[in-house]
Order: sequence, then C-alpha cells, then structure tokens
Amino acid sequence: MLINCVAYQDGKKLADIPVEDISDYVEKPETFVWVALRDAQPEELAEMKEEFGLHELAVEDASRGHQRPKIEEYGDSLFVVVKTIECRDGEVAVGEVDIFVGQNYVLSSRDGHSQQGFLGVRARAEREPHMLRLGPAFVLYALMDAVVDRYFPVLDMLETELEKIEEMIFTQGQQRDNIQRLYELKGKVTVVRHVVAPLMEAVGRLHGGRVPSMCQETQEYFRDVHDHLHRISASLDGIRDTIATAMQVNLSMVAIEESEVNKRLAAWAAIFAIVTAFAGLWGMNFKYMPELDWKFGYPMAIAVMVGVCLYLHRRFKKAGWL
Repeated sequence: MLINCVAYQDGKKLADIPVEDISDYVEKPETFVWVALRDAQPEELAEMKEEFGLHELAVEDASRGHQRPKIEEYGDSLFVVVKTIECRDGEVAVGEVDIFVGQNYVLSSRDGHSQQGFLGVRARAEREPHMLRLGPAFVLYALMDAVVDRYFPVLDMLETELEKIEEMIFTQGQQRDNIQRLYELKGKVTVVRHVVAPLMEAVGRLHGGRVPSMCQETQEYFRDVHDHLHRISASLDGIRDTIATAMQVNLSMVAIEESEVNKRLAAWAAIFAIVTAFAGLWGMNFKYMPELDWKFGYPMAIAVMVGVCLYLHRRFKKAGWL
C-alpha cells in the first residue's frame, strides 16, 4: 500500500507526485523521490522496480521478507534491511523495513508488524532542508536512526522486568516462578540481540574506510547510529550476564531450601526411629523379659520413649534442623 510519494529538490519539497511520474522527476538535477510503502504487494514492488531501476535480487528479498538485518550494494544503489522492535503487552514484536537507496531516490517498505510509521521522520527531514540537501543518504540515516531510537524503550522494558525478578529472588516459594520468568526474559533478550548485532555490523560499513560513494558526506551520522547500536549491544550483554547470575542465585536458593527440607525430614526420621526401636525391643514376645509382668512397665516404656523424643526434638531445634 502506498503511503506517500514525494519529490524533493535542493532540500525542499516540490510536491506529492503520482507513481507514474517518478521516472520524470528522478531525471531532474538535484532532485530525488522519497516513496514509502506498507505491506508492499509484488505488483507494487514490480512497478517500483521499473520506475527506479531496482536490482532484481533486492526486489526478490523485499518480496519474500523475513530477511536478516543487512546492507547490500548493487552498483550505485543500496539495499538495506532493518528490523523494528516494539513492546506489546510485555512481549517483543519484531517487524521489518526494507529500504532501497539510489543517487536520486529512496524507497522504504515496512511490513504490517511495524505499527509505528515514519511520518515523523519525513516531517523532521523536511524541517531541516540544509540536511535534506545531502540527498537520499541523509534520508537513509534518518530512517535508521528512527528505528534504532525505538530500541531504547524495549531495552528499558527488559531492564525493568529484570529488576522486578531480582526483587523476588529471595522471596520464599517464588523460586520456580523466578526461573520461568528469567528464561522468558532471556528469550526476549536473545530476540533483540539477533536484531541489533547484525545491524551493528552492517552499519559499521557506512563510516570509516571504504564506504559507498553516496554515503561519503554522511559518514559521521552513520557513526552516530553505530554508537547507539554499540551502547544497546553492551546493555544487552549486561542484562544477559545479570540473568545468568540471577539464575545461579535462584538455583542456589532452591538447593538451600531443599537442604532445609531434607534436614527437617532427617530430624523427624531420627525421632521416629527411636520410637520404633524402643517399641520393637519391648514388643518382642520372649517369656523372660525384664519388667514384662511389672504393672508399671507399660507406662515406663511410654515415658522413656516420650522423654527421648523430647530430648532429640530439643537438640535438633537448637541445631536449627527443626
């Protein structure tokens, strides 16, 4: 679905133009066309391929979707894939934005999983005509910067969730729930890392060393995006390390709790073992047993067993086993 199609010249907006006029505007000097699509259909991409002269392999990747974040060069043009991340009801939702960039055009296509659009990015670019004069490379930076900036709220959500779990680690009876929540959080961190790591590697190719010709004048801007991704990656590593530590602490708490239960069971087993031993001894049916015919023999046996049990109970309680 076409969102908008706008022509710019010398950093200023010329007009909203129909798709069939794109080829006329891209031939004008100091002019480029910025087209935004959502859930692009194959016929729409085919039309854009004809208007902009897009490479067929890039169009094929955009049609299939589910691409890994990357930046590929096709002659004087670039094909960029970035992943969007959004928080929805505590879950991490991943979308995709495909960006085609040439000397005189920018075509962005986002899938339906990306609920946030880029109208704000276009408005920001139009408010800065001195930057928009840098052409499609600046638009590419603006789009990538907007996507990366949306990673930070997700990072904050992950950190907040981790803090809540940490507060519950030493709560009695919460160990099983904590382990489950930690594993779920680890899964979310892994999803975000799979988005950030390849994109950071790709953006590193747009500044320093050999960079595409269209990005020569915007290297410092892409370096800023790379720095943001590096910060996010470092934070993700910190969260992963903290999760691993929290899991170890939680498992240690489970072991300690089980040890306490085992000590209680062992203490009660010892007490009942004494009762069983005395009962077994005095319950033997020998004819000549001491106190067998004594009228106080039974009460004495009960008193001895109770006394020994109370003594053991007192010792175990003092030792912290009960």
